[in-house]
Amino acid sequence: MQTTEADGHAGLRRPADRIAGPTTSPVQGCWHASLDRRRRTAKFMKKLGKAASEISPRELGMLLDIGWRERTTAAWLIAVAGRTEFRDRLGELLLASEVPYAGQAYCVTLAGFGTPADVAPLVAYLDRYLPRPDLHYDQEAALGALLLLDSKLAADHAARFLAPDGLWQQWTDGLPGRDLDTPDRYQEFIGQLCAFADDAAQHCPTGRAGMAATDS
Repeated sequence: MQTTEADGHAGLRRPADRIAGPTTSPVQGCWHASLDRRRRTAKFMKKLGKAASEISPRELGMLLDIGWRERTTAAWLIAVAGRTEFRDRLGELLLASEVPYAGQAYCVTLAGFGTPADVAPLVAYLDRYLPRPDLHYDQEAALGALLLLDSKLAADHAARFLAPDGLWQQWTDGLPGRDLDTPDRYQEFIGQLCAFADDAAQHCPTGRAGMAATDS
């Protein structure tokens, strides 16, 4: 979903060269690059929504049994289509933390489901991995997802983790030299990713039937 720096520069040059050649101002060039990125993002969202509605539960299950790329892809497709029947499976995978990188996608999906049932896997994860400063896995994403759920549910499940000398402080104190952000920023970041999934869901021909059927 991310573009490389080279892609961004190429996107800036092409529209600018067509309009005014090498004399185009940096501001004008950046505006056209931004427009190009928005068009690519819109196109990608349509493809993501269509794929999320077309993939079968069996295929999703198979992806969740492979590597981090496949598991991350499956988690995003589950998030976009709102397939809450995979909640328990994602919670198990998050807690096991068998592969890198995929944990953030699990957290986004659980936060996007947005129900009380999605709290437990995140709490279990934080209880297991915040006492382990030697393991820098997906603690930030899990806390951000839990904070986002708290805001949706008018709850305070994250409070005990954030208490003075609580598990969050103990974990961050055990990571000297790490460039960590504030919990609010992690909540905001997870919220942005959930919003992206929500936007892509608008392109699901079948809608988010799973969420509507099980969590309404």
